[in-house]
Amino acid sequence: MMEEDLRIHTFTEIPSSELFTSQIEPKNVPAVFKGCIKNWKAFSRWNPSDGGLIYLQERVGSVVVEAMLSRSAPVFYGDIRSHERVPLSFSTFIRYCLCLLKNRDGRRDDFLESQKHNLAVSDTEQTDLLFGEAPQQFFLAQVPILNFEKKEHMQLECLGEDIQTPVPLEAKSLASVNLWMNSMKARSSTHYDPHHNLLCIVSGCKEVTLWPPSATPYLYPLPLYGEASNHSSITLEEPDLSIYPRAACLNGFSQKVILHAGDALFIPEGWFHQVDSEVLTIAVNFWWRSMTISGMLEHMDAYYLRRILKRLTDKEMNKMLHFPSSSMDKTMTCTTSQPNNAYRDHGHQGTSKNCGNRTPKDELKSKVMLQDLEPCASQSLNELISLVHDRLNPSKLTGSTDYSLAGENDDNKRKEDSCSTDDDSVANLILTLHPLKIHRVFLAMANNFPRTLEALVLHALTPVGSEILTRKFEEMDQLISGEDQNQFYQIFYGVFDDQSAAMDVLLNGKELFARQAFENVLDKFLGVNPEGPKQQTK
Repeated sequence: MMEEDLRIHTFTEIPSSELFTSQIEPKNVPAVFKGCIKNWKAFSRWNPSDGGLIYLQERVGSVVVEAMLSRSAPVFYGDIRSHERVPLSFSTFIRYCLCLLKNRDGRRDDFLESQKHNLAVSDTEQTDLLFGEAPQQFFLAQVPILNFEKKEHMQLECLGEDIQTPVPLEAKSLASVNLWMNSMKARSSTHYDPHHNLLCIVSGCKEVTLWPPSATPYLYPLPLYGEASNHSSITLEEPDLSIYPRAACLNGFSQKVILHAGDALFIPEGWFHQVDSEVLTIAVNFWWRSMTISGMLEHMDAYYLRRILKRLTDKEMNKMLHFPSSSMDKTMTCTTSQPNNAYRDHGHQGTSKNCGNRTPKDELKSKVMLQDLEPCASQSLNELISLVHDRLNPSKLTGSTDYSLAGENDDNKRKEDSCSTDDDSVANLILTLHPLKIHRVFLAMANNFPRTLEALVLHALTPVGSEILTRKFEEMDQLISGEDQNQFYQIFYGVFDDQSAAMDVLLNGKELFARQAFENVLDKFLGVNPEGPKQQTK
């Protein structure tokens, strides 16, 4: 399911800033840079296995930082209801890490033991008070080292001397640089960032699972209006498929990379990612704005939002019809790629506006009679007539060719029909017909069973049926001459006493289908239910 051009590429040689900006970043696909930061002072100075924790404590001291406190550890959820930010002395956190390192695998470290006097008594008291029996519930997440957007105090600014801008980012206007440090194993909940991100591993190991923005519907992001709209609402280990059925497709979109000390991972904006960190892992990340957003003029926001929603709606319509993307692109050309013909009107050649130029009806009717149909087209015509008969359940036949239409209840049933092809026999039959067969079948129906054709359009077509029929007409238009198009639409619409009413039925059906697709897009991509919360019933 994963497209080949979305595969993560690993670079063993660090790309220059020019190469990164011109060839890697524009693809908006993650990339791994092996050994990207091994020249940092931090790479050796911060190593917990070589006195790095003592070094960090001496450099930072008892500076108070914001720590993430989560009762759901080792998973740290981005939803603000699932965690809180608490002030914590950096040396307090280091003290716990030292104790962890000292006792890991039952090992005693005399050097670390001898250095415990460097920690103030107050730190010990704070450790006991805050950590209690669950120190693993604290995580130093996104603690600022440098912040170029907010001119405020950076608690860990002193650590900036140990790091430097990675070569690929040397030409970038950075937004911020942050420290990430966990004592025990930790996992971030699945989310995306609004900035480009370069995640650099100073010490330890991280496994990162990534999904492209196109996987958004399968990850069920939290509502756009919420505080954690960039986070997924599902638990990836055991998603409840009865509530989140699309999550069953997630494995087809995911990619995993393992990052070791010295490695860096480019995570483009909009890519969902879940990060699993090993014990005592230290990382630094760099955020910067992509040119897509930073270069967009504010007065164009509404326009591009409409373009994006229209594009997503068109794709959703094809999914609802089970059309492949390539078919969709070809089919939608007539309706989306022509700026001066944004909505194609299939009645334009047969409505009353053109009545003055019409060929006499009797002459046109002689074009296709029943005996002129090839066997497969005749079979399709008989099936379509039979389906209209079953759909409308007419009280009786009036002659051998026409149906007496059912009453208002059938109109109400049509309005209540879903916009899915499931169990819609009329829509499915039309969907299987080749456009040229559509041409022959509907001419024969108009000439021999005009009331049945009228019943089909006015009463038997569901919204999805209207969409399929008009798409078939678009395909047919590409295969026959202009003169044949004129004759076809004159005959087709000529069976209706009120041609504009027939047009309205088709257009209204198409709009209902498109509306359902649009509402699906709002729900899938933005977490918005257009109908609002449902009323609870007792």
